[in-house]
Amino acid sequence: MAEPKRIVLQDGSVRYRTVVDAGRDETGKRVQITITKDTKAEVKNERARILTERQAGTLIVPSKMTVGEWLDRWLEYKRRDVEETTIRTYRLALVHVYDRLGHVRLQELDEDQVRDFIDALVAGGRRKGGEAGTRLAVSTVEGILTRLREALERAVNRKLIAVNPAKSVRVSLADRKTDKRERERPKPWTVDEVQAFIKGIEPDRLYAPLLLSLMGLRPAEVCGQRWSDIDLQLGTLEMANTRTMIGNARVHEKDAKTAAGERILPLPSKALDALKRFRAQQARERLAAGEGYTDTGYVAVNELGLSLNTRHLREHAYREMTRLGLRQVRLYDARHSCLTYLAVNGVPDVVLAAWAGHTNASFTKRKYVHVAPEDMRAAAAAWDTFHGGDPKAAT
Repeated sequence: MAEPKRIVLQDGSVRYRTVVDAGRDETGKRVQITITKDTKAEVKNERARILTERQAGTLIVPSKMTVGEWLDRWLEYKRRDVEETTIRTYRLALVHVYDRLGHVRLQELDEDQVRDFIDALVAGGRRKGGEAGTRLAVSTVEGILTRLREALERAVNRKLIAVNPAKSVRVSLADRKTDKRERERPKPWTVDEVQAFIKGIEPDRLYAPLLLSLMGLRPAEVCGQRWSDIDLQLGTLEMANTRTMIGNARVHEKDAKTAAGERILPLPSKALDALKRFRAQQARERLAAGEGYTDTGYVAVNELGLSLNTRHLREHAYREMTRLGLRQVRLYDARHSCLTYLAVNGVPDVVLAAWAGHTNASFTKRKYVHVAPEDMRAAAAAWDTFHGGDPKAAT
């Protein structure tokens, strides 16, 4: 191994330098590290450290890559694991990161910078949907932080950085309390509101598809439902296809969101009857339209057989809510009400998760089950019994 080269600087001082082969970078390009120190011993020690870490697989090769450049690579990497719509969601979540941290070198990003970024985002990160520069919802910021943390963890795994600077960063307790106090959150429908909507839309042409939305299906699942996936004899519905919207403008058709999303559900009697009537109505519409009818095979279609997308279904539902004088909620939020009802009425966690199309029952309950005061009437009745002073209860 060659001795470090003696270098005389312009001011007459002497330093020592050598070059070490550090392997290849992310693109496969050969990387060499130049070591310059005051003494030969320091150069040799640094060279030994680099070679040892390279052999152990722990060497972090110096890189000028920025946070923005790494996020581009990470999003490209994620394409092999998630749907196009999810990639778009990730990119939207990372817009603020690109704007405020994208120029920072990845290897220079530290925990203080990430924490300051998160604090500033909560305080004034809003870009649209209200006055720009006002507070951003804590839930939104947490989503951004989750994506950033995941991207940086991948950089750690790729030996681009030694530690994840976002790993321990959280939204501050003060910001959480302020958000809880000031932010008005739309509440899912109560059971009475759901039942009022169901009763009110019974004469509506799209009663059957809307009823599917009110038995826990996602809007994209309702719009992706095909008659070939429904067995009207057995009374079952197979969930294998979805039709979602990208940017609220383009329909994207794909299979179920996850493996757990591919499920077969028994149809409640009311939904089964509604689907049978809707099937017969579509047959009459086909005869009336003649050659003007397009048989797309979907359940949710207009009078000419053309498929409806989630925006069509949502806007139609909103009109019905207005007509009935009900609070306007998203159909997706109605899914929360339906799953909460199942949970409160004793449906086992494993069945609840399977019905929702989830693999994790705890996620289903945490995300979708919201217990309201009226859901706790049974508990209040139990307390009445307890407070009654039954001698047997005390033993």
